[in-house]
Amino acid sequence: MPESVYKVIELIGTSKESWEQAAAAAVSRAGETLRELRVAEVAELDLQLDAKGKVEAYRAKLKVSFKFEG
Repeated sequence: MPESVYKVIELIGTSKESWEQAAAAAVSRAGETLRELRVAEVAELDLQLDAKGKVEAYRAKLKVSFKFEG
């Protein structure tokens, strides 16, 4: 079996509902243009706030790996 190489990129997904939906949005969008996604690791979670301190969006920063072809 030939050896494989994988590339890791960082993505940030956002959602008005939850961190889970933010992460899922990032993976879903990446899957539209990247082939052979392997692992998505949640690296950081944060919140976007409005001027009054109310939560506007949940944000999930992910490290996503996919098979490198190049």
